[in-house]
Amino acid sequence: MRVQLKGVKQVTKVLADGSTRTYWYAWVGGPRLEGKPNSPEFNASYQAAVSANLRRPTGTLQSILSQYQQSLAFTNLRSSTRVGYGQHIVRIERDFGDFPLVALSDPKSRDVFLKWRDKIGQTSPRSADFSWTVLKAILNWAKDRGLVTEHHCHRGGRLYDGDRSDNVWLPEDEANFLAKAPKRFHLPLLLGIYTGQREGDLLRLPGSSYDSEFIRLRQSKTNMNVTIPVATKLKVALAETPRVSPIMLVDSFGRPWKTNSFSRGFHEAAVKAGITGLTFHDTRGSCVTRLAIVGCTVPEIATITGHSLKDAARIIDKYLSRDVALARAAIAKLETRTSLETKQETGGKS
Repeated sequence: MRVQLKGVKQVTKVLADGSTRTYWYAWVGGPRLEGKPNSPEFNASYQAAVSANLRRPTGTLQSILSQYQQSLAFTNLRSSTRVGYGQHIVRIERDFGDFPLVALSDPKSRDVFLKWRDKIGQTSPRSADFSWTVLKAILNWAKDRGLVTEHHCHRGGRLYDGDRSDNVWLPEDEANFLAKAPKRFHLPLLLGIYTGQREGDLLRLPGSSYDSEFIRLRQSKTNMNVTIPVATKLKVALAETPRVSPIMLVDSFGRPWKTNSFSRGFHEAAVKAGITGLTFHDTRGSCVTRLAIVGCTVPEIATITGHSLKDAARIIDKYLSRDVALARAAIAKLETRTSLETKQETGGKS
């Protein structure tokens, strides 16, 4: 009889020779298990891992980390988010597993954790910010449940500056990419620019989401349903793309893209087309920029991006490129208003 062990994480890795190998872990971030599922070696190593986890000393940060990984707050996260959290939890366990819980209430503990974050940031600011975010989330969870009385890992700022407001796909960049990049990347680019959706949502987009007039999808990050009227240029691309899979975007083998493969392939295609400094993620901001340039309001843009009005305003502030077209449009409006007022003052005489 096959037994399903709770929390076991399966990971398939591509080896240097191109072959794949599957590993199993007792839980996300936990120890690797020996043998294959349901073998005596596998079951024995699983029980040993669980027993060791239960024997871990109480009164330390490790006890909080272990409880968190068994909680609904962690297990209810999306699979990709759990994997991301798990990688940083392993780092926290390694560096602070034996940190006394009573010391968390000491204001000086903040300096200890910030120095740890800053040390990581010397080589990877983004990873340092993520580790800090995970640590803070776990400590907040523990405080809410009375497992710790206080902690001082609030706020902290960010080391990584991810503002890409000046990185916008201009019409000439789009034309250059479509002229030189492989055909399989054309539809993804146009979907990104003309829908403003995230890469992950577009890579999972089924063909059935398009009905010749609208694209309908549920955003995985916000859980928001959005209905996007399809622009003529995107309609043409959708009509010209053969349907070889239930998923709209596929690789050269007709298979749905894996995120890493798509990101790497798209980047290489852009570089070969002579486009540098732009990524697929920049298509989201480019969509917002283009809509703003033609005079779309915040509510109109929000219906495309799927954000609340408040969030849409923040997105515009973050992504909206200070494009010369906006400056020209502003001056044109000013001149039109000035001209109208002058005519009114002179009784219609110019």
